[in-house]
Amino acid sequence: MKNRVSFPLREGEHSRQAHCDLPAGSFEREIGKDGFFGPASHMYHRHPPTGWSHWEGPLRPRALDTRKLPGMGPSPWHATPLLYNERLSIRLWQCHSAMGHLVRNGDGDECLFVHQGSGELYCDYGRLPFDEGDYLIIPRSTSWRIEPSAPVTLLMIEATHGSYQLADRGPAGQHAIFDPGVLEHPRIDEAFAGQATTPGEWQVQLKARGRINTITYPFNPLDALGWKGDLTVLRLNWRDIRPLMSHRYHLPPSAHSTWVARDFVICTFVPRPMEQDAGALKVPFFHNNDDYDEVIFYHRGNFFSRDNIDAGMITWHPCGFTHGPHPKALAVSQQNGRKATDEVAVMIDSRLPLELATLPEGVENPDYVNSWRES
Repeated sequence: MKNRVSFPLREGEHSRQAHCDLPAGSFEREIGKDGFFGPASHMYHRHPPTGWSHWEGPLRPRALDTRKLPGMGPSPWHATPLLYNERLSIRLWQCHSAMGHLVRNGDGDECLFVHQGSGELYCDYGRLPFDEGDYLIIPRSTSWRIEPSAPVTLLMIEATHGSYQLADRGPAGQHAIFDPGVLEHPRIDEAFAGQATTPGEWQVQLKARGRINTITYPFNPLDALGWKGDLTVLRLNWRDIRPLMSHRYHLPPSAHSTWVARDFVICTFVPRPMEQDAGALKVPFFHNNDDYDEVIFYHRGNFFSRDNIDAGMITWHPCGFTHGPHPKALAVSQQNGRKATDEVAVMIDSRLPLELATLPEGVENPDYVNSWRES
């Protein structure tokens, strides 16, 4: 049995509470363990902790513009991982026309976030319409395909050798930050029954152990007459998320946890009122999250803690260095001008270090590491 050492101490100038009423002229930095759930200390600096003048070495903050990725093939497996490790794989795939085959992920559950477009998902469990801003949770080894009604861009997050579960809300209860009653599942309806009788051969592209296997059927294998149980595909739209808030305290990203998998968590940042207390921080605090890599996919809105970041971009902050708001965002927050955020973003916190794939020219912004410099 293990117990953390816990003896809160104080030294020099400090605030009475974290993220509130900082000593005049200071910049707070949180040093924490276990993704904001473990022990932590707060440092109060004379200068912004991200105020470096130069950076050498590969462990640096990175920004990727997925809009500059080359064209992709008709299968999700044509989209190679952008960031990955043994528990997690992050892809981005575009689909412009109805898939003429099925796919099945034998390596783990899939979380699809619909960045753009709309359409219908056909799978073992039936038919499920989807739209921009939806999460689609697809259990491991489920066969599926999509028929877009408008060109679709999907952020694909694979829980390699794992599955997705709901986050424990603790005292907030099981109905925060969304009531499970808003979750939708596929239906065995007339449209599903109609497509099941499509004549001819159908292929299933099974990804297993990182390799593609092609399984050919002389019929459409999406031919279920019905089913029962508590395992299925699920749909959740970010608009059904009602975030935890405090008008006097800036909550950590963990308060916005949406899906939990082995060794990583997915959080969703959605529009919310800004903190109103004069002494409370209004932007994410400088922090060392030294047990997790942090990835954010920017979906829509004005990303209030970042400069020069547009919808469709990804930032990756490997663990081991301090990160936080850009200088302009910090200055604006201190003016207490904004009353609410309007950003929507998907954050992935990975317990295991991520690897960056070799990317085509122009996808990465190599100057992102310098974006914290004072202009």
